[in-house]
Amino acid sequence: MNIIPTKIADILLIEPQVFQDDRGFFFESYNHQKFTEKTGLSINFVQDNQSLSKHNVLRGLHYQIIQPQGKLVRAVTGSIFDVAVDIRQNSPTFGQWVGYELSAENKRQLWIPAGFAHGFVVISEVAEVLYKTTDYYAPGSDRTILWNDPDLAIDWKISTSPILSAKDQAGKAFKDADLFP
Repeated sequence: MNIIPTKIADILLIEPQVFQDDRGFFFESYNHQKFTEKTGLSINFVQDNQSLSKHNVLRGLHYQIIQPQGKLVRAVTGSIFDVAVDIRQNSPTFGQWVGYELSAENKRQLWIPAGFAHGFVVISEVAEVLYKTTDYYAPGSDRTILWNDPDLAIDWKISTSPILSAKDQAGKAFKDADLFP
């Protein structure tokens, strides 16, 4: 496992060690002991989530204000552009974002701790995304920031308007959103 730091120190890009031969490939997508040794974080994941989305679907920017979730995200089919936004008001990187391509081909994962809004857009024909969370889904605590908020100015790497859910269309502006202290 290779840990790649990002411009936001708490966000980590993770590359697994892949063993490949003429039969196919094998890799550990998660190993608690190795994750802890390499990152210095002892995380307790309590829930696994999975989504299937078609090209140009954008999901996000989501977070939970109570029961905030850390997420370990990966694409098992297709390719996504995955984004995390620091919404911790006392953070030196408050309001900054990072984005990376996660794909079935590159097998990369993104560690996003609690205190960040998360979203992704599908850049392949379809994408299946798996992510582990550090807390349970709490519908009453769920929040959404507009994907195209001008203060965040996220470059989603798309040239047409994305396909959005009603929830994502109704997201709040960053300046009006419930944020972490």
